[in-house]
Amino acid sequence: MLGFLNTIIKVASNIDPSQFIPSDPPAPRRPLNFAEAHENDEEKQFRRVFQQLAGDDMEVSPTELMNILNKIISKHGSLKTDGFSIESCRSMVAVMDSDSTGKLGFHEFKYLWNNIKRWQGVYMSQDADQSGVICSRELPRAFKAAGFPLNDQLYKLIIRRYSDEHGDMDFDNFIGCLVRLDAMCRAFKTLDSDNSGSIELDIKEWLQLTMYS
Repeated sequence: MLGFLNTIIKVASNIDPSQFIPSDPPAPRRPLNFAEAHENDEEKQFRRVFQQLAGDDMEVSPTELMNILNKIISKHGSLKTDGFSIESCRSMVAVMDSDSTGKLGFHEFKYLWNNIKRWQGVYMSQDADQSGVICSRELPRAFKAAGFPLNDQLYKLIIRRYSDEHGDMDFDNFIGCLVRLDAMCRAFKTLDSDNSGSIELDIKEWLQLTMYS
């Protein structure tokens, strides 16, 4: 375990976080009446769709997220995927769950949804051979197009974690990886208040950041 941590630290030590471009964080949760009164037509339309997807509690659980995403990707035969697993969706909810409710509220879900649509466009544009997956030679360009230019060492670690034995990455793993990468970069930039490129965490902060993600 210690050797693994040393490898991670060594890999990350020569990364310039200013090169990464995570999305702006989702808007903070507001009282429902206040939010609806200040929404434009597009947001109101999205809220109506969200209400249909989320149900009466107006929040999306990991199981609901899994069902939503798998229903959508079933309509896209050009995307090769084994489907989003419940564990993958738990991870996505965890890194997007800014208020620690265990579910995604309207703004959290909208943020995730917009990113998935954007990254789907990246996935399809970078799948040059139209195989339905992003192959190993296509992945560096795909991550760069998504806003995350990776060094060789970090790229290799991500390949080991999210790709198959051939180094290819299917759609659900591509999205799951980018959701986590985006969230970790946003967390880092929030903690790096002086833009020094480094942060300091105590054990409690480290565990909170790593265990619920």
